[in-house]
Amino acid sequence: MASSGKKKTTMAKLTRESRLRERRLDKQAKKDARKQMASHPPEDSLNVATAESAGPDTD
Repeated sequence: MASSGKKKTTMAKLTRESRLRERRLDKQAKKDARKQMASHPPEDSLNVATAESAGPDTD
């Protein structure tokens, strides 16, 4: 059977699907960024954490 050549998907549906794909990609990117930050914390937070655990200086 040959295809009829008629477009069966409306532009509105195509637009909704593309927006959904974009949202999913953004969500996955945010999720990956959170995972990376959890496994590799920034240097500043390490310095603050070690300074706090050392306690106040008593000279």
